[in-house]
Amino acid sequence: MYGLVNKAIKDLVTKGYGEEKWLEICQLSNFEDEDFIDMETYPDSLTYSLVGSASKVSGIDATKILELFGEHWILYTADEGYGEMMNLSGSTFIEFLNNLNLLHERINNLMPDLKAPDFQTRNEKSNSIELEYRSDREGFIPMLKGLIIGLGKRFEMEVQVKQIEFKNQGAQCDVMLIEW
Repeated sequence: MYGLVNKAIKDLVTKGYGEEKWLEICQLSNFEDEDFIDMETYPDSLTYSLVGSASKVSGIDATKILELFGEHWILYTADEGYGEMMNLSGSTFIEFLNNLNLLHERINNLMPDLKAPDFQTRNEKSNSIELEYRSDREGFIPMLKGLIIGLGKRFEMEVQVKQIEFKNQGAQCDVMLIEW
């Protein structure tokens, strides 16, 4: 993962629980540096460890932490200088969802080691859409749910997200039903 991801986790924790809790999480995760470098890659295992340690320190289930992080990520990246790139990805919620792969292609130009997931929309209706999600990384479905909720907030919509197909149960990919 790029340092930007871990910096956003730090931002979420310090805003919600304070610097002391963040230092405790770093100690549990054996992370001894002062901060993360945005464009430097860090092992995925460090990100998993930070989330697990945040769960231990806060008493909040890791699944919920990933969901909260996903929601936080939308606002955090916009504030960190990626807002314009996000604006180019769509002026509506549906347009943005349809352009997720294009957004990741643009980001990949800045971050060549990015292992971006693949998204496809399907079954669009007046108050719902399904989002296919394919990724080599395991365990990020809760983060995806949070990202979708945060994206809804970005477009001033209240969305509900439910997983309806599961890759780990034999489906070709994970599929989220998004309703508003």
